[in-house]
Parts: sequence; C-alpha cells; structure tokens
Amino acid sequence: MNPIRTLIVDDEAPARDRLRRLLSAMDQVEIAGEAQDGAQAVEAIERLSPDLVLLDIQMPELDGFGVIEALEHPPAVIFVTAYDAYAIRAFEVHALDYLLKPYSRERLEEAIGRAQDRLAREQDLGAQLGPLLESLTAEGRYLTRLAVRDRDSIRVLDAEVVDWIGVEEEQVMVHVGDQAYAIRRTLADLEARLDPDHFFRAHRSAIVNLDRVQEVIPWFKGSHILRLTSGAEVDLSRAQARALRKILGW
Repeated sequence: MNPIRTLIVDDEAPARDRLRRLLSAMDQVEIAGEAQDGAQAVEAIERLSPDLVLLDIQMPELDGFGVIEALEHPPAVIFVTAYDAYAIRAFEVHALDYLLKPYSRERLEEAIGRAQDRLAREQDLGAQLGPLLESLTAEGRYLTRLAVRDRDSIRVLDAEVVDWIGVEEEQVMVHVGDQAYAIRRTLADLEARLDPDHFFRAHRSAIVNLDRVQEVIPWFKGSHILRLTSGAEVDLSRAQARALRKILGW
C-alpha cells in the first residue's frame, strides 16, 4: 500500500514539530505539508489533496470545524483537541478518531493505523463528518465565522459583519458592504448553521442578517423589500413576510 499522504494542521509550532517528528518515523506516512491556521488548511487541502489531515480544533479565526465546513469534499480527518469534551463524545458517536493532547506516540500510531485500515478498504471517511456537524448544530453550536473565497485565497469573515447572502447565477455569494465573496455552501446549509436569532431566510434565494435590516418597504401583492444598513435591497416573499412580522412585531 502507498504511504498515507498526511497534512499537519496546528496553530502552535511546537505541536507541528512534534507531529512531524513522530510521523517521520512511520513508514506508512508521507508528510504532504503543514498549515498553521484554518485558512491555510483549507487552501492546502484543496491544493495538495492529502489522504489524511491531522487537524487541530482550537485555532484562531477559523477552527477545525470551520475548516471542514469550508470544504466541498473533506478528506479523512483525525481531530486533535486539548479539552473539548463534547467534541470527543461526538467523535465517538460518529466513529471519527481524535487525539487528546497530550497524546503518546503509541496513541498516534493507533490512530494512523486505524485510518490506514479504513482507507485501504476505500471507506469515505470524509462523508462521516456531515452527521458530526449536524450534531454540533443540534447542540446550539452555530457558525460564528465563514470561510469565503477572495480571488485565489481564503478570507475568514465574522458572521456578524455579513449583510446578506444570496444566490447569483447558481453561486452562493456572501455580501459585506459593497463586497461580495463566493462560498462553497448551499443556502439550505447556511440557514441551518447560522444563528436564527440573527439570520433570516427572506426568500428562497436570500438570507439576511436581521441586525442589518433598516427598513421594511411594502411592495407588490403582499411582498416587501428589505432595505439594509449597507443600502442593499433584498426581496422578502409574502410567506416570509408573515414570519418576519412575528419576529420584528411590525
């Protein structure tokens, strides 16, 4: 069997150094590269297409979950965590492996061996991440940051700065002021993962940040237009106007 091409992702240099040293001693592993934050990780995964990612959870800007959410086709992942007890329970439920810091060489070898066995059987380990993210949503863990495309790089946006999100020519675009960024997620995914106290599905092709709604303008046959603080105007369907009326109480 060919060596497992493995990407190391951790925001702490000593942690990356230790993983590199331990993995270099394993014949079944080829180190494909390293990344020191979530945005770099997304770019590296898309560029290098590793078989396996050793992914730290607690990282600034974009954490390990955000990395997975930003990918269209996630690879196999071994999560690395220092203290996230809930995440550990979730990994166990969904049969995903994890390393609890500080981990031993033997524990790392066990995790690599498990991944090697399942990759050899051509199991889609990335597909198992969907139920994990759904379980996190059920526990109230909403997206606080979005990884978007800014030309050829990844930009991380705080969710609170987003004005609205819409579909344009089959591409989902995140609007912040007069800028628009592509994101590789569907509106349905975003609606489920964004905090409903702040984000609202205005119609089938748009989600608005309620904190950015400045004016509700009556329009044609019971429909409305939402004017945002940025000056943008977003259609509000008749059905959703009834729902929004209950939320805003107008």
